[in-house]
Amino acid sequence: QVQLVESGGGLAQAGGSLMLSCAVSGRTSVGWFRQAPGKEREFVAAISWNGGSTHYADSVKGRFTSSRGNAKNTVYLQMNSLKPEDTAVYYCAVPRIPTIMAVTTTEYYYWGQGTQVTVSS
Repeated sequence: QVQLVESGGGLAQAGGSLMLSCAVSGRTSVGWFRQAPGKEREFVAAISWNGGSTHYADSVKGRFTSSRGNAKNTVYLQMNSLKPEDTAVYYCAVPRIPTIMAVTTTEYYYWGQGTQVTVSS
């Protein structure tokens, strides 16, 4: 049973920064998704099980960075140059196949509880 515990998030001004953390059990790739009110959940970023590879949505490329801690069981999402349109509930997730870095929600089986990120203009 994979467990995911998210932390971080909160309120930031446009142009500011926030960092999310996701504690994950097991050696697995991790994806980040977000869901704004009235919108579908969308892919944000993914990181491989060892942190060697990352992939980002075009909307966050160059602003968001995902990394893993030294023990590999904590995944971070550093969010810089935040925009009001980044406001959403953010989720970390583990894919059905631990080695893949998928971009669709259907490829993910375990989900964190979600954390709110609000960016004011």
